[in-house]
Amino acid sequence: MGWIHQQKFCVILVSLFISTSASTFLSDGAFGDHIATGRNLLQAKQSCPIDFESQNYTIITSQCKGPQYPANLCCAAFKEFACPFADELNDLRNDCADVMFNYIEINGNYPDGIFGSLCHEGKEGLACPPPPSPSANASGSLITYKPSSALILATTFIVLLLRLI
Repeated sequence: MGWIHQQKFCVILVSLFISTSASTFLSDGAFGDHIATGRNLLQAKQSCPIDFESQNYTIITSQCKGPQYPANLCCAAFKEFACPFADELNDLRNDCADVMFNYIEINGNYPDGIFGSLCHEGKEGLACPPPPSPSANASGSLITYKPSSALILATTFIVLLLRLI
């Protein structure tokens, strides 16, 4: 009976430490007004871990120009800029979306909410291209994925635990 409990413990531990889902959309919530309601009134948002102040906004400001603001150019430029930050922008516990849109509007003199009103693709939001897969770089060497510390720690713990059985 003890062995079954150890297996359940291992499965629970692994599921806590390993998260393999990747966001491939910029959710409509990232475009929202971000007005706190309900329980969120008492919960302050965490600071954004991304330094949006020092980002290069040229991709947006060079392609998305007023007074017409063509949706095809503006949205493509916005996705190129924002998709690398999709996970952080979709996390409504932080203020990344607010901070990013603030800097976009400052750097490009854009009207409030311009990208939210122009850019729509589906019910999940804007589809981002999948992250690049491991491939050979210009020098011919293979670009590899580095597993997270939590994954290494969990795997090591499970192997040691199973050796004790």
